[in-house]
Amino acid sequence: MFQRSNVAHISNKKEGCWTPLSILSLFVIRAKIAYSHGIPHPKYRNVALFSAGAFILNLVTAMSYVLQMIEEGEHQTQDFKMRVDNARKIAKTIVAFANSEGGRLLIGVKDNGGIVGVRADEEVHIIELACQSHCKPAVAFEAQVWKADGRSVLEIRVPRSAARPHFCEDEKGQWQSYLRQEDRIHRATPVQVKVWQYEMRMDRSEFRYDQHIGKLFAAWRNGRELAFRQVARMGRLTFTDAEDLLCVLVVWRIVAWQRGPKGLTYALTDANALDELETHGPESFRWKNYS
Repeated sequence: MFQRSNVAHISNKKEGCWTPLSILSLFVIRAKIAYSHGIPHPKYRNVALFSAGAFILNLVTAMSYVLQMIEEGEHQTQDFKMRVDNARKIAKTIVAFANSEGGRLLIGVKDNGGIVGVRADEEVHIIELACQSHCKPAVAFEAQVWKADGRSVLEIRVPRSAARPHFCEDEKGQWQSYLRQEDRIHRATPVQVKVWQYEMRMDRSEFRYDQHIGKLFAAWRNGRELAFRQVARMGRLTFTDAEDLLCVLVVWRIVAWQRGPKGLTYALTDANALDELETHGPESFRWKNYS
Protein backbone atom coordinates (compact mmCIF):
# COMPACT_ATOMS: atom_id res chain seq x y z
CA MET A 1 0.00 0.00 0.00
CA PHE A 2 1.31 3.42 -0.90
CA GLN A 3 2.28 5.48 2.12
CA ARG A 4 2.63 9.23 1.94
CA SER A 5 5.78 10.90 3.17
CA ASN A 6 6.17 11.07 6.91
CA VAL A 7 6.99 14.77 6.74
CA ALA A 8 3.70 16.63 7.08
CA HIS A 9 5.27 20.03 6.55
CA ILE A 10 8.48 21.94 7.06
CA SER A 11 8.08 25.61 7.82
CA ASN A 12 10.37 28.45 8.75
CA LYS A 13 9.57 31.11 11.35
CA LYS A 14 11.44 33.95 12.99
CA GLU A 15 10.30 34.72 16.50
CA GLY A 16 10.88 38.00 18.30
CA CYS A 17 12.50 39.85 15.39
CA TRP A 18 12.26 43.63 15.03
CA THR A 19 11.40 44.82 11.52
CA PRO A 20 12.90 48.07 10.20
CA LEU A 21 9.44 49.65 10.22
CA SER A 22 8.80 48.74 13.87
CA ILE A 23 12.22 50.12 14.88
CA LEU A 24 11.60 53.38 12.98
CA SER A 25 8.15 53.73 14.56
CA LEU A 26 9.62 53.18 18.00
CA PHE A 27 12.22 55.97 17.43
CA VAL A 28 9.52 58.35 16.18
CA ILE A 29 7.27 57.65 19.16
CA ARG A 30 10.16 58.00 21.63
CA ALA A 31 11.12 61.29 19.97
CA LYS A 32 7.61 62.62 20.35
CA ILE A 33 7.49 61.69 24.02
CA ALA A 34 10.98 63.11 24.66
CA TYR A 35 10.03 66.39 22.92
CA SER A 36 7.28 66.91 25.51
CA HIS A 37 9.69 66.05 28.38
CA GLY A 38 7.96 62.74 29.04
CA ILE A 39 4.47 64.27 29.09
CA PRO A 40 2.68 63.47 25.83
CA HIS A 41 1.46 66.50 23.94
CA PRO A 42 -2.34 66.45 23.52
CA LYS A 43 -1.78 66.05 19.80
CA TYR A 44 0.21 62.86 20.39
CA ARG A 45 -1.61 61.53 23.48
CA ASN A 46 -3.35 58.66 21.66
CA VAL A 47 -0.18 57.83 19.75
CA ALA A 48 1.84 57.71 22.95
CA LEU A 49 -0.69 55.53 24.73
CA PHE A 50 -0.84 53.19 21.74
CA SER A 51 2.96 53.10 21.57
CA ALA A 52 3.22 52.06 25.22
CA GLY A 53 0.93 49.08 24.61
CA ALA A 54 2.70 48.19 21.38
CA PHE A 55 6.10 48.44 23.05
CA ILE A 56 5.04 46.07 25.86
CA LEU A 57 3.50 43.69 23.31
CA ASN A 58 6.74 43.66 21.33
CA LEU A 59 8.72 42.94 24.46
CA VAL A 60 6.51 39.93 25.15
CA THR A 61 6.75 38.80 21.54
CA ALA A 62 10.53 39.17 21.65
CA MET A 63 10.67 36.29 24.11
CA SER A 64 10.93 33.73 21.35
CA TYR A 65 8.66 30.72 21.41
CA VAL A 66 11.62 28.42 20.87
CA LEU A 67 13.45 30.06 23.77
CA GLN A 68 10.45 29.34 25.95
CA MET A 69 10.62 25.70 24.93
CA ILE A 70 14.34 25.54 25.66
CA GLU A 71 13.73 27.16 29.05
CA GLU A 72 11.63 24.10 30.01
CA GLY A 73 14.70 21.87 29.76
CA GLU A 74 14.56 18.18 28.86
CA HIS A 75 11.54 16.32 30.19
CA GLN A 76 9.00 13.63 29.31
CA THR A 77 8.09 15.14 25.96
CA GLN A 78 11.19 17.15 25.06
CA ASP A 79 14.79 16.29 24.22
CA PHE A 80 17.79 18.35 23.05
CA LYS A 81 20.39 17.38 20.45
CA MET A 82 23.33 19.48 19.26
CA ARG A 83 23.16 17.74 15.91
CA VAL A 84 21.96 14.52 14.31
CA ASP A 85 24.44 12.63 12.14
CA ASN A 86 23.43 8.99 12.71
CA ALA A 87 19.98 7.84 11.60
CA ARG A 88 20.16 4.55 13.50
CA LYS A 89 21.00 6.21 16.82
CA ILE A 90 18.36 8.95 16.65
CA ALA A 91 15.72 6.32 15.78
CA LYS A 92 15.87 5.21 19.42
CA THR A 93 14.66 8.62 20.63
CA ILE A 94 11.99 8.79 17.93
CA VAL A 95 10.66 5.32 18.77
CA ALA A 96 10.58 6.14 22.48
CA PHE A 97 8.48 9.26 21.82
CA ALA A 98 6.10 7.41 19.48
CA ASN A 99 5.59 4.57 21.96
CA SER A 100 4.99 6.93 24.90
CA GLU A 101 3.22 10.30 24.97
CA GLY A 102 4.82 11.75 21.86
CA GLY A 103 7.24 14.65 22.09
CA ARG A 104 9.51 17.12 20.39
CA LEU A 105 13.18 17.01 19.54
CA LEU A 106 15.02 20.34 19.42
CA ILE A 107 18.11 19.99 17.23
CA GLY A 108 20.80 22.63 17.46
CA VAL A 109 20.56 22.89 21.25
CA LYS A 110 23.07 21.69 23.86
CA ASP A 111 22.05 19.67 26.90
CA ASN A 112 22.41 22.82 29.00
CA GLY A 113 20.09 24.78 26.69
CA GLY A 114 22.78 26.66 24.77
CA ILE A 115 21.91 27.31 21.12
CA VAL A 116 24.52 26.23 18.57
CA GLY A 117 22.27 26.12 15.50
CA VAL A 118 22.04 23.59 12.66
CA ARG A 119 21.72 23.26 8.91
CA ALA A 120 18.08 22.22 9.01
CA ASP A 121 17.86 20.66 5.55
CA GLU A 122 20.62 18.15 6.35
CA GLU A 123 19.12 17.25 9.73
CA VAL A 124 15.63 16.75 8.28
CA HIS A 125 17.07 14.33 5.71
CA ILE A 126 18.63 12.21 8.48
CA ILE A 127 15.42 12.31 10.58
CA GLU A 128 13.38 11.16 7.58
CA LEU A 129 15.86 8.34 6.94
CA ALA A 130 15.62 7.30 10.60
CA CYS A 131 11.81 7.32 10.63
CA GLN A 132 11.45 5.45 7.34
CA SER A 133 14.34 2.97 7.34
CA HIS A 134 15.32 2.49 10.99
CA CYS A 135 11.88 2.38 12.65
CA LYS A 136 9.39 -0.48 12.30
CA PRO A 137 6.70 0.43 11.54
CA ALA A 138 7.68 3.83 10.13
CA VAL A 139 7.07 6.81 12.40
CA ALA A 140 5.35 10.02 11.27
CA PHE A 141 6.81 13.40 12.19
CA GLU A 142 6.54 17.12 11.49
CA ALA A 143 9.42 19.57 11.16
CA GLN A 144 9.58 23.25 12.07
CA VAL A 145 12.55 25.60 11.73
CA TRP A 146 12.87 28.42 14.29
CA LYS A 147 15.30 31.34 14.40
CA ALA A 148 16.86 32.29 17.73
CA ASP A 149 19.99 34.34 18.43
CA GLY A 150 20.60 34.42 14.69
CA ARG A 151 20.78 30.61 14.51
CA SER A 152 18.42 27.92 13.22
CA VAL A 153 16.85 25.45 15.63
CA LEU A 154 15.03 22.48 14.12
CA GLU A 155 11.98 21.22 15.99
CA ILE A 156 10.90 17.64 15.20
CA ARG A 157 7.44 16.77 16.53
CA VAL A 158 6.64 13.07 16.97
CA PRO A 159 3.02 12.29 17.93
CA ARG A 160 1.93 9.46 20.21
CA SER A 161 1.46 6.64 17.74
CA ALA A 162 -1.63 4.51 17.28
CA ALA A 163 0.58 1.94 15.52
CA ARG A 164 2.55 1.03 18.66
CA PRO A 165 4.80 -0.76 19.35
CA HIS A 166 7.55 0.70 17.20
CA PHE A 167 10.97 -0.93 17.07
CA CYS A 168 14.47 0.19 16.09
CA GLU A 169 17.84 -1.51 15.68
CA ASP A 170 20.25 -1.58 18.60
CA GLU A 171 24.06 -1.70 18.39
CA LYS A 172 23.94 -5.46 17.72
CA GLY A 173 21.45 -5.13 14.88
CA GLN A 174 18.57 -6.53 16.95
CA TRP A 175 15.16 -4.85 16.80
CA GLN A 176 14.15 -3.46 20.20
CA SER A 177 11.29 -1.33 21.48
CA TYR A 178 11.76 1.66 23.78
CA LEU A 179 9.70 4.05 25.87
CA ARG A 180 10.38 7.43 27.46
CA GLN A 181 9.96 8.16 31.16
CA GLU A 182 10.70 11.71 32.32
CA ASP A 183 13.91 12.62 30.44
CA ARG A 184 15.23 9.07 30.06
CA ILE A 185 14.78 6.28 27.51
CA HIS A 186 14.21 2.71 28.70
CA ARG A 187 14.03 -0.56 26.81
CA ALA A 188 10.46 -1.85 26.84
CA THR A 189 9.80 -5.14 28.63
CA PRO A 190 7.94 -7.97 26.87
CA VAL A 191 4.86 -7.08 28.98
CA GLN A 192 4.95 -3.47 27.83
CA VAL A 193 5.30 -4.53 24.19
CA LYS A 194 2.30 -6.86 24.53
CA VAL A 195 0.25 -4.09 26.16
CA TRP A 196 0.84 -1.87 23.12
CA GLN A 197 -0.04 -4.74 20.80
CA TYR A 198 -3.28 -5.55 22.64
CA GLU A 199 -4.45 -1.96 23.14
CA MET A 200 -5.51 -1.67 19.51
CA ARG A 201 -7.24 -5.05 19.41
CA MET A 202 -10.89 -5.61 20.28
CA ASP A 203 -10.33 -9.21 21.35
CA ARG A 204 -8.20 -10.07 24.37
CA SER A 205 -6.22 -13.13 25.33
CA GLU A 206 -7.90 -15.75 27.49
CA PHE A 207 -8.06 -15.10 31.21
CA ARG A 208 -7.67 -18.04 33.58
CA TYR A 209 -8.56 -17.83 37.28
CA ASP A 210 -7.61 -20.37 39.96
CA GLN A 211 -6.51 -20.41 43.59
CA HIS A 212 -2.98 -19.31 42.73
CA ILE A 213 -4.23 -16.30 40.77
CA GLY A 214 -6.52 -15.59 43.74
CA LYS A 215 -3.47 -15.46 46.06
CA LEU A 216 -1.73 -13.15 43.60
CA PHE A 217 -4.74 -10.81 43.60
CA ALA A 218 -4.85 -10.89 47.41
CA ALA A 219 -1.22 -9.79 47.55
CA TRP A 220 -2.04 -6.80 45.36
CA ARG A 221 -5.04 -5.95 47.52
CA ASN A 222 -2.70 -5.88 50.52
CA GLY A 223 -0.70 -3.17 48.82
CA ARG A 224 2.25 -5.22 47.59
CA GLU A 225 4.28 -4.12 44.60
CA LEU A 226 5.46 -7.23 42.76
CA ALA A 227 8.28 -7.71 40.30
CA PHE A 228 7.69 -9.83 37.21
CA ARG A 229 9.31 -12.96 38.64
CA GLN A 230 7.25 -12.64 41.82
CA VAL A 231 4.06 -12.51 39.76
CA ALA A 232 5.07 -15.62 37.84
CA ARG A 233 6.08 -17.51 40.98
CA MET A 234 3.04 -16.52 43.05
CA GLY A 235 0.60 -17.30 40.25
CA ARG A 236 2.39 -20.56 39.30
CA LEU A 237 2.73 -19.25 35.77
CA THR A 238 5.25 -19.67 33.00
CA PHE A 239 6.94 -16.44 31.98
CA THR A 240 4.84 -16.30 28.80
CA ASP A 241 1.61 -16.80 30.76
CA ALA A 242 2.71 -14.18 33.30
CA GLU A 243 3.33 -11.72 30.46
CA ASP A 244 -0.15 -12.40 29.06
CA LEU A 245 -1.82 -12.00 32.47
CA LEU A 246 -0.03 -8.75 33.27
CA CYS A 247 -0.75 -7.48 29.79
CA VAL A 248 -4.52 -7.83 30.06
CA LEU A 249 -4.56 -6.49 33.62
CA VAL A 250 -2.65 -3.40 32.52
CA VAL A 251 -4.85 -2.93 29.44
CA TRP A 252 -7.95 -3.33 31.63
CA ARG A 253 -6.40 -0.71 33.98
CA ILE A 254 -6.59 -2.98 36.98
CA VAL A 255 -2.82 -3.09 37.46
CA ALA A 256 -0.13 -0.57 36.49
CA TRP A 257 3.64 -0.78 36.23
CA GLN A 258 5.98 1.66 37.89
CA ARG A 259 9.73 2.06 37.82
CA GLY A 260 11.46 2.54 41.18
CA PRO A 261 14.55 1.61 43.19
CA LYS A 262 13.64 -2.08 42.85
CA GLY A 263 13.23 -1.85 39.10
CA LEU A 264 9.93 -2.41 37.32
CA THR A 265 7.08 -3.52 39.60
CA TYR A 266 3.33 -4.03 39.25
CA ALA A 267 0.71 -2.74 41.69
CA LEU A 268 -3.08 -2.60 41.99
CA THR A 269 -4.70 0.59 40.71
CA ASP A 270 -8.44 -0.24 40.72
CA ALA A 271 -9.71 -2.53 43.48
CA ASN A 272 -13.33 -2.24 42.28
CA ALA A 273 -12.37 -3.42 38.80
CA LEU A 274 -10.49 -6.34 40.32
CA ASP A 275 -13.62 -7.27 42.33
CA GLU A 276 -15.65 -7.15 39.12
CA LEU A 277 -13.15 -9.37 37.34
CA GLU A 278 -13.23 -11.98 40.12
CA THR A 279 -17.02 -11.83 40.43
CA HIS A 280 -18.22 -11.58 36.83
CA GLY A 281 -15.24 -12.76 34.82
CA PRO A 282 -13.46 -11.06 31.92
CA GLU A 283 -16.42 -10.59 29.55
CA SER A 284 -17.20 -7.06 30.77
CA PHE A 285 -13.59 -6.05 30.03
CA ARG A 286 -12.81 -7.95 26.86
CA TRP A 287 -14.73 -5.76 24.40
CA LYS A 288 -13.98 -2.35 25.83
CA ASN A 289 -11.89 0.06 23.78
CA TYR A 290 -8.77 0.92 25.80
CA SER A 291 -6.74 2.60 23.08
